[in-house]
Amino acid sequence: MNPSEEFLEQGISQQNLRKASCMTVATLAYQSLGVVYGDLSTSPLYVYKTTFSGKLSLHENDEEIYGVFSFIFWTFTLIALFKYTLIVMSADDNGEGGTFALYSLLCRHASLSILPNQQATDEKLSAYATHGSVETCQSSALKSCFEKHPRFRTGLFILVLLGTCMAIGDGVLTPTISVLSAVSGVRLKITALHENYVVLISCVIIVGLFSLQHHGTNRVAFMFAPIVAAWLLCISSIGIYNIFRWNPDIFHALSPVYMLKFLKRTGIEGWISLGGVVLSITGVETMFADLGHFSSLSIRVAFSFLVYPCLVLAYMGEAAFLSKHHEDIQRSFYKAIPEAVFWPVFIVATFAAVVGSQAVISATFSIISQCCALNCFPFVKIIHTSSKIYGQIYIPEVNWILMCLCLAVTIGLRDTNMMGHAYGLAVTTVMFVTTCLMALVLIIVWKQRIAIAVAFLVIFGSMELLYISASVYKIPEGGWIPLALSFIFMAIMYIWNYGTTKKHEFDVENKVSMNRIVCLGPSLGMVRVPGIGLIYTNLVSGVPAVFGHFVTNLPAFHQVLVFVCVKSIQVPFISEKDRLMISRVGPKEYCMFRCIVRYGYKDLQQENYDFENRLVSGIVQFVEAEEDTTLKTTFISSCAREVGNMDIEKFDAQNQDHSFTNSKSSDILETKIRKGHGGGAPLKDESLQILRAKESGVAFILGHSYAKAKKSSSIVKKFAINVVYSFLSKNCREPDVVLNVPHTSLLEVGMIYHV
Repeated sequence: MNPSEEFLEQGISQQNLRKASCMTVATLAYQSLGVVYGDLSTSPLYVYKTTFSGKLSLHENDEEIYGVFSFIFWTFTLIALFKYTLIVMSADDNGEGGTFALYSLLCRHASLSILPNQQATDEKLSAYATHGSVETCQSSALKSCFEKHPRFRTGLFILVLLGTCMAIGDGVLTPTISVLSAVSGVRLKITALHENYVVLISCVIIVGLFSLQHHGTNRVAFMFAPIVAAWLLCISSIGIYNIFRWNPDIFHALSPVYMLKFLKRTGIEGWISLGGVVLSITGVETMFADLGHFSSLSIRVAFSFLVYPCLVLAYMGEAAFLSKHHEDIQRSFYKAIPEAVFWPVFIVATFAAVVGSQAVISATFSIISQCCALNCFPFVKIIHTSSKIYGQIYIPEVNWILMCLCLAVTIGLRDTNMMGHAYGLAVTTVMFVTTCLMALVLIIVWKQRIAIAVAFLVIFGSMELLYISASVYKIPEGGWIPLALSFIFMAIMYIWNYGTTKKHEFDVENKVSMNRIVCLGPSLGMVRVPGIGLIYTNLVSGVPAVFGHFVTNLPAFHQVLVFVCVKSIQVPFISEKDRLMISRVGPKEYCMFRCIVRYGYKDLQQENYDFENRLVSGIVQFVEAEEDTTLKTTFISSCAREVGNMDIEKFDAQNQDHSFTNSKSSDILETKIRKGHGGGAPLKDESLQILRAKESGVAFILGHSYAKAKKSSSIVKKFAINVVYSFLSKNCREPDVVLNVPHTSLLEVGMIYHV
């Protein structure tokens, strides 16, 4: 689950954890201000304004103001401090957070994986560890329920997609409402300034913000952290000033009794206004999603000792001001600022609003990256912006799409109250999804009693459902925006996942027999040509149909043949020593191998990855280590030679048990090379043959599959497959680009499959 607090991720993979010094924790906590807490810290700009919009503005007296502040305080304390900081952040997946991290934990512990090609050997990875905790009858019953009922697994997957898409929608709404709310304050001093100019200034700031993203989270964090720190100190100082000047008795509103009085006095108007109260905790989900950029300890320190007290003082001070200035409720934040410091605070507020958008933008990049790895989103270009901090990435296409959507919402709505209604629905939905997943984690992963999980679900889920119900009422007034965005993204993700799943099923059903191909060799005039041929496939066993299609049309294949399968595993990171898993396909004289390239869902498949040389080196290591480490493989090979018609798939499955990662045999290879130079035992003949084949050249053979819906399919399915999936397939990033395959060595084999 979570690493011990004496360790610190440093934003890198779990394998690089070191003992955390106080200085390192403080540095990461300071950096987290600029990335994680910008969104949360700018909420005071619009919370009271949005809450008291509509009919609740008719109830602007002290009782209502006390009640709203009491709701803000207890919501902020229970959900942000207790739920997220103390509980949810402990459920990290090897240092990674977010909706998919929780889902990944559940997949590993309850066999819920949506990824194809999962193997028993994957569970031997250190990051895959399930900690061997004692299985309880309740966790066993819940796991068997998911295993026996595929509909439950599908329902859980759709729930995860819903939370993920709402989080992406959050990435569109945060920059719009934060920047527009901050810039709108200038109209208090320059009353003649037209609304169009405010919108124009906001759009310019949004464009500038997204233009900075290519510099990377690390640089942005160091630029933005001082702004958020200054902002928090400003609003907390102003809050203390307003408390002592206007209403020192505001502390009484900390009593939850005022929440009950508020609902009793305002009735349905008070319930609807809760959609504005929930804006006080916008950004807490981002705090969890950005966990991989920093560490749980540093984020907890920053929140508990700086962010939480500063924001409570800010909300309390604004409530104290409003209790004496009911008429200023729609512009309370800037009206509560003392005249002498208005302009400095306005400037800091504008910069802080820009920073507030950074948290969700970084989180959106992480979410899209995870979706790509888990076959839920088309492959896009992912740039690793830091050589030291692993989780910090930049996705150009997503960045510019987000910018265009932000500009469209800003220009289209222009009203922060309507944006707030949309924002509240997105935020509460993501929180509720996290609560549901966390309840399952308590039972399946942490092996807690079901009563504890139910208590967690009831306490936090009931609060979030209350806020969701209030936000749903505002759907006609802006709440439709996150629903529309989420529907679009969910449709893309589900169709992509469905199409890739069907493609894999087609590959599995249409595997060909290598013996059949070899037997047809003389009649086809098949020959083996010098060089190495890399056949890319989705299969971890058997021979793909694309290879049979290739040799029947071009009856020749290379002297050394390697079937390469690039797959993702439900862990965030995989170390380089465990990256390649090599095994032999068929008898030794066939000189055919299989290489499975494994990535975690947070691993970056770098374009400058020296894949070709590493693969050949790994195969040579495997050949040299083969007889030194096992006699059984040799025995199986000899049996295969004796039984000429042996099923190649069975042989391949047996050989899977004798596969090697490059870490197991590198020492053996180095020893052999040293002996060869020193007059000792040289490399084996097969190893020399492989090295000579490499000198002759390496060819990359990729199957290019085209999906077509069956004629009997419904119109909806035909549109989804023939139009949407086809468009996404043609415009996504191809595997040859990801692995930096030279075009001069690339052969593409086209096939059509019907789903």
